[in-house]
Formats: sequence, structure tokens, C-alpha cells
Amino acid sequence: MRRTTFKALGAGFVVLGVIGAFLPLLPTTIFFILATGCFARSSPELEARILAHPTFGPPVQAWRDHGAIPFRAKCFALGGMTFGFGVFYLSARPQPWLALVVAAVMISCAAFVATRPAPPANLS
Repeated sequence: MRRTTFKALGAGFVVLGVIGAFLPLLPTTIFFILATGCFARSSPELEARILAHPTFGPPVQAWRDHGAIPFRAKCFALGGMTFGFGVFYLSARPQPWLALVVAAVMISCAAFVATRPAPPANLS
């Protein structure tokens, strides 16, 4: 039952990652990282397929081995967060307290992303 649950979650994360590869504001790599974690507990073959993928494998491996995010990915993530907050603020016209709460959460997430190390030269 546990293996089946992790395998189903992993498959769902792969689907979200593939969708994110085509939708500009939906992240991709985080879903493949989550899928790899699920497949590590349920299907080593599927885990190996993600890690061996020429596009998605290197960032997942860099995160797994070093907690690293490539500079270009950081730029896209931080730009996406900024754009997302701008869309939220301009379209929802939130109360000042809500805008501050959302800004604080996004700034915390941005700080986390910005402070991750870069991957070793052979992985970026």
C-alpha cells in the first residue's frame, strides 16, 4: 500500500512537472525533485529514469547532492515570484495587511532560493 501511494504521488508530480515545462509560471524542477523522492521509496527504476533524463536529471541531482540551484534557475524563480506578486497585488487589490503577509511569505521563499549554493561546475 505504501509503495503504491508513493508511486502514485510520484506519477502525479511528474505530470505537474511536465505541465510546468510548458506553462511559464508553474515550476518544473521542484515537481521532479518531489517525484524522485517518491520514486526512491517506491520504484528505483523510475527514480533512475528521472535522474538520467538529459534536461531534468542534472538539476534534480544537483539539489539531491548539494542542495544547489543553478544561477539561471534562481533568476527565473525570483523573477517569477516578483511577477506573481505583482499580478496578485494589481489584480486582487488586497488589504494592506494581506499584501504584507503575502509579501513576507514571498520574500522568505525568495531568500531561501537566493541563498542556495550554485552546483559544481560539472553539474550546471
